[in-house]
Amino acid sequence: MTPRHVAVVDLGFGDAGKGTTVDRLCARAREEGRPVHAVVRFNGGAQAAHNVVTDDGRHHTFAQFGSGTFTPGTRTHLSRFMLVDPLALAAEAEHLRALGVPDPFALLTADREALLTTPYHAAANRARELARGADRHGSCGMGVGETAAFALAHPEAAPRVGDCGSPRLLHRRLTAVRDALSAEFGTPLGPEVAACAEAFLGFGRAVRMVDRAYARELLRGGPVVFEGAQGVLLDEWHGFHPYTTWSTTTFANAETLAAEAGEPLYRLGVLRTYTTRHGAGPLPTEDAALTAALPDAHNGTGRWQGAFRVGHFDAVAHRYAVAVCGGVHGLALTHADVPGRAAAVGVVRSYRGVEPRVGPGGDLAHAERLTGHMFAARPVVEPGPASAAWPEFVAAELGAPVTLLSFGPRTGDKREEPVLGSYYSPVT
Repeated sequence: MTPRHVAVVDLGFGDAGKGTTVDRLCARAREEGRPVHAVVRFNGGAQAAHNVVTDDGRHHTFAQFGSGTFTPGTRTHLSRFMLVDPLALAAEAEHLRALGVPDPFALLTADREALLTTPYHAAANRARELARGADRHGSCGMGVGETAAFALAHPEAAPRVGDCGSPRLLHRRLTAVRDALSAEFGTPLGPEVAACAEAFLGFGRAVRMVDRAYARELLRGGPVVFEGAQGVLLDEWHGFHPYTTWSTTTFANAETLAAEAGEPLYRLGVLRTYTTRHGAGPLPTEDAALTAALPDAHNGTGRWQGAFRVGHFDAVAHRYAVAVCGGVHGLALTHADVPGRAAAVGVVRSYRGVEPRVGPGGDLAHAERLTGHMFAARPVVEPGPASAAWPEFVAAELGAPVTLLSFGPRTGDKREEPVLGSYYSPVT
C-alpha cells in the first residue's frame, strides 16, 4: 500500500532543516494538485525552532504552528503528544499575521489531551538549569522538560488543553502547578494564577479543541505531513543522557497516530552535509575551524541553550539514529551547497573506540554509558566526496535513498531526486 502521509524526523541533534523540508513538501504537493491537508505536530513543544524562508523573502521560526503554514490551505494539528504553550502560540500567531497569514488560529486544532506548558514550568526550568552551573544540560529554557516531569509526578493535577474551556478546573490546576514548583524552589514562580488563567482561557476560545477521533479522520481524509521536533540523538530514551529532551523524537508517536487511523507512513529522515549540535553534550566530530567557517544565520549562541557547534559529517551517529528509528524510507539532505564551498568538510565513517549501539528503551543507565563512549570517541576523519557524489555517499552509509536535496534556506532552493527515490514509493 502506497503511503499518503510523510513523517519528517531529524537524524541528528536538531537544526538539520525539518522546517524547510516540511515547507517544501507542502508547497510541492499543492503545485502537483495533491495538497497537504494539515501538518501534524507529534512531539516536543514551544522549544522547537524550525526556520522557513519563502521565495519572496519572508522568514518565520516555526515553534508550534506547522512549517507548511505559508502554503495556502495547510492547517496545523497539535496532537495529544504535543506540549502546548498558549502564550508562545499567541506570539507566534502575531508574527505570522505580520507576514501575511490573516488568521493563524483559524488554521489550528489542538487535542484536548495535550499537556499545557505554563510560565511556572518555564521559570522552574530556568532556575534548575542555572543551579547546574557549569554542568548545564543545554536546555532551551522553555519549560518543556518541567511540563513532562510534573505530569509524570502529578498526573491528575497536570493542566491540559481541554482545561482551557473550563475556568474552574483550569484555575485549580494552574494553582497546583504554581504551588508545587514554588514550594520546591522556595520562592513564588511566575505570574499570579488569575492572569495566567485569563490568557489560557483566551487561547481556549480562539482554538478549536478536539478529541482523538479528529486525528483519525484527518488522516483518512487526505495527505498530512507529520513534523517532528528536536533530533533523534536527543531522544529521551535513546539519546545521550543527560543531554537529552523530555520527548520522544523518533517516528514512534507519528507511527501511533497513523496506526490508529489504519494508515501507512513514509519515514523521511533529515540531516545536513555536516553534523551540528546546539548546546552542551557530546559531538564527536566537532571541529573549531568548521564552527568558525560555517556560521548559521538562524542558529547562534543562546542564553539557555548555549553555543552552536559544528563538526564533520558523522555517519556513525547518523547510522545509530536510523537504527533507533527502525529504519527510514528516504532521506532529505540539507546544506548540499556547503561541500562545494567549504572543502574542509570531511566525513567520519568509524570511531577509534566504542561506537554507539541501540539498547532497550527506558534504560537510562545504558544511555548514560553511551554518553561516556561518545565523549571518549576518536573519530576517523576522511575527505568528503565530491559535491555531486554526496547523495550517493549518504545513501550508501545510511541505507536509504536521498529523495530531496536542499541548497539554501528558501522554498525553491530544493531539488527532488526522482532517480534516487520518491517520497511516495511503495514501502516494503
